[in-house]
Amino acid sequence: MPAPKIQVAVIGGGLVGLSTALFIMESLPQCSVTVISETFSPNTTGDVAAGCLIPHYYPGTPLHQQKDWFKETFDHLFKLANSSEAGEAGINLISGFKNNGGHLERRKVNNVWDLHGTYDAVVNCSALGSRDLFGDQSIYPVKGQVLEVNAPWIKHFIRDGDGNTYIYPGISVVKLGGTRQKDDWSLIPNAEASKGILHRCCHLEPSLCGVSVIQEKVGLRPTRSALRIEKDILIKNGQQLPVIHNYGHGGGGFSIHWGTAKKASKLLQELIPKIHNVYTKSRL
Repeated sequence: MPAPKIQVAVIGGGLVGLSTALFIMESLPQCSVTVISETFSPNTTGDVAAGCLIPHYYPGTPLHQQKDWFKETFDHLFKLANSSEAGEAGINLISGFKNNGGHLERRKVNNVWDLHGTYDAVVNCSALGSRDLFGDQSIYPVKGQVLEVNAPWIKHFIRDGDGNTYIYPGISVVKLGGTRQKDDWSLIPNAEASKGILHRCCHLEPSLCGVSVIQEKVGLRPTRSALRIEKDILIKNGQQLPVIHNYGHGGGGFSIHWGTAKKASKLLQELIPKIHNVYTKSRL
């Protein structure tokens, strides 16, 4: 009789959560994966981000590890960009996950122990939600604001030296940015910030003067000095709940998401023998 599937819950439906869930499904077929999240695309931080593949520095994470994650992500995206799926890659992460047998559940997890019994392991990609779920007070928001404008003549990205001002063309809109406001939890666009963004971007690219603004968007970058990607065994009343943490990407989630998904999947694989032992004991 084949062993039952290991039930894995991934908390967080953003870019990091979905890519981690997809990597687990592709590399660990013995696992059945459910992504649980309050929000999914198009209402995630990743939907606000301009999404340019630029290395970000995490002072508390070894540099060689950051370089490895960036290269793995770059190679993955480069291969995707040169595939027949390139045109739909920006919108198909959820459908790709579901088409491979994954499950999505829209709800808020208020207590991680509520998942115990239904799931054998939890992968925490809850980003800022880790403050409440796991008591991590070291993670904080850095508010970012962008403008989506109608400027189809812009075909190349433009970015100033410190990255505070940028112009990134997308498939249907051009994104102008940006802001970095530490510890600002507000998701409401700031009118003065929008004026400043437009003024700076017009200085970089004068053809944007008088451009039509389609939408103002705000996202909160989940920031900490070091990425948290590690194993954790929670214990309560003699019960154990294996957890893999994968969060704290700040503004660099797009640049290292596939590399960190690979790392989280490897950590989960290391826990599988322990999970199998729990199965065996529960049958005795």
